[in-house]
Amino acid sequence: MSTADPEALIAAGHIDEGVAALEMAGRRGDGGAWLRLAVLRLTGDVVPRDLVGARTALTAAREAGHPDAALMEVALTANGTGGPRDWRLAVALLERAARSDRLAADHLEMLRAMNLDGEGLPRRLPDLERLSERPRVALARGLLSPQEARHVVQAASDLLAPSTVVDPRSGRQIAHPIRTSASAAIGPTRETLPIQAILKRIALLSGTGVDQGEPLTLLAYQPGQQYRPHHDALPGLANQRIATVLLYLNQGYKGGETRFSRSGLTVAGRGGDALVFGNTLPDGRPDPDAEHAGLPVIAGQKLLATRWIRAEPLDPWTMGGSRG
Repeated sequence: MSTADPEALIAAGHIDEGVAALEMAGRRGDGGAWLRLAVLRLTGDVVPRDLVGARTALTAAREAGHPDAALMEVALTANGTGGPRDWRLAVALLERAARSDRLAADHLEMLRAMNLDGEGLPRRLPDLERLSERPRVALARGLLSPQEARHVVQAASDLLAPSTVVDPRSGRQIAHPIRTSASAAIGPTRETLPIQAILKRIALLSGTGVDQGEPLTLLAYQPGQQYRPHHDALPGLANQRIATVLLYLNQGYKGGETRFSRSGLTVAGRGGDALVFGNTLPDGRPDPDAEHAGLPVIAGQKLLATRWIRAEPLDPWTMGGSRG
């Protein structure tokens, strides 16, 4: 085994030597080595998580000409991973990347079509139509453009996998007992600037802070799949899910309506619409009237994204399962 082979060293358990070999390769101009080192520092699986060090490695990878590192650096600069949130710097980095990378240019073009201020906030929002007071439910028509909805799907479609939960007895992932769909979370490294602009839009629409939201999660339902009646608020959760925002990403399917069990309110959102509802009572306890279901899809594919919003800010790098 060559001592210059970082992956072989890491696989053999020689972590310090493997990291040193990556750093050496990076100093020789290997942007891929810097990116690999950044990912190791972000995930914390092999070396201790070091978000500041990851940002440093990403900058080195970008300077070595690695386009994927450039886009990851843009995302982490805007969402404040490993440093302060800096929307303006993130836009400047995206503009620089767009000179030589088609994907970055596409992101920049979309961003410029979003009518944002200098901090990435929308200059206008659609009106919220109140549908119910108990539970608190409102609908915003056309929150997303068709292009923006497609971008949300593209940001996570390669990660879609059958929805699962952890079996409390075995500790293994098992089929989700109430959600028969495929799902994928858009973690911090995949939060493109258009995605982050959408997250800011969601925060304003729901009257919450952008850092209160869990990672935006893409859900795909095929015919026969559904999300059986459930509560988004979780018993005993210290930092409770106080609200949910559902983004309807497409249309043309049959079935799949969102139904609130106790009131019978049934919503068939169109592509681009956003449904906003509360999950808790004024005293913070889960609201029984907020139980809801995604009815079975009859034909076509239903694409949805959900943003669960907590009572207080949360760190996506320390909550369970968030790995970018």
